[in-house]
Amino acid sequence: MNSDTKPNNQGNQGNNPSHNKHKKKPYYMKKKNRHSHKPKDRDASAQLNEQKLDQPAEVENDADGEVMVFEADDSLTPEVIVSIEDDDTPKVHVTGVRFKPGGKVYFFAKGDLEPKSSSYVIVETARGLEFGEVAFGDREVKESALVPPLRPVVRIATDEDIRRNKENKRKEEEAFKICAEKIQKHGLSMKLLEAQYSFDNSKLLFYFTSASRVDFRELVKDLASVFKTRIELRQIGIRDEAKIMGGLGVCGRPLCCSTFLSDFVQVSIKMAKEQNLSLNSGKISGCCGRLMCCLQYEYSTYAEETAKTPPVDSTVRTRDGFGTVTEISPLAGTLKVRLKDKPDSAPVIYKRDDVTLISKPATKKNED
Repeated sequence: MNSDTKPNNQGNQGNNPSHNKHKKKPYYMKKKNRHSHKPKDRDASAQLNEQKLDQPAEVENDADGEVMVFEADDSLTPEVIVSIEDDDTPKVHVTGVRFKPGGKVYFFAKGDLEPKSSSYVIVETARGLEFGEVAFGDREVKESALVPPLRPVVRIATDEDIRRNKENKRKEEEAFKICAEKIQKHGLSMKLLEAQYSFDNSKLLFYFTSASRVDFRELVKDLASVFKTRIELRQIGIRDEAKIMGGLGVCGRPLCCSTFLSDFVQVSIKMAKEQNLSLNSGKISGCCGRLMCCLQYEYSTYAEETAKTPPVDSTVRTRDGFGTVTEISPLAGTLKVRLKDKPDSAPVIYKRDDVTLISKPATKKNED
């Protein structure tokens, strides 16, 4: 307890031998342990517990005008949970910038600039100056959510910067072809995916995938002699490959990861089971060979609605009698029930709210 919230020593007056015995003494209470005597006046105690923590003393005036003094301790102080992210948490004005369509948005200090959404800016990054597109112009973000150092937006892109960026894109296409030829010349088992120049041409990055570890030291030396700049080769995963290459999913639309997903989400086979999807890997896997990211989109809704629906093989009571659930449709809120009085008849469809769950099936071993 802070010093400014500690009670004063008014309670010590009761031990003063010169105190007038005929004068009605104030009521003192201090809870020493769990089994100590509780105050008789519950209303006064309740009022005390509702006091704010910033009051200097625990003093209350009752209806008769008598002073009731309580020495505060942990048993009388209300439990208050204070969030560190309150209105006093420092906030910073930032600008969101992405460097690729559908790529991750990075925060930069906007300074005195007022960049608008969908405009272009030059920002300072760990690898030098970069050309990026503004995702949002100005937003307040809590300082605790930022990863230092927060680098600045250098300037709003000029026409010259835009022309230079287009020239870099043309150079990247040439660099990609040359690097592919060098890989074939050195006989390396690697698949080149993308070449990327930094804005000031101080660095040239090549992204590739490979099933095994690749010794590309000789390749780097060969490329450095051709491009006369710093060369970096980065091996990426199969999901990042799909993000860079793009393509069409089984739905017929462009891949989510290459259009709007900035980060890859965690997907499990449990999500497919919860949505009653086929567990055939060919039907629930994306172009990358991993489980489709879209399995996560509706999972929380399916899980919530499934929890409200009697599971398959459970016993329910309907308006037509008792029966066993054979099939459920959580989103529609319906289920099919095979009535025990009519075992040879087709299952009857009921609304979820029109049946009463009697018993659930035996718990199966979790195979997730």
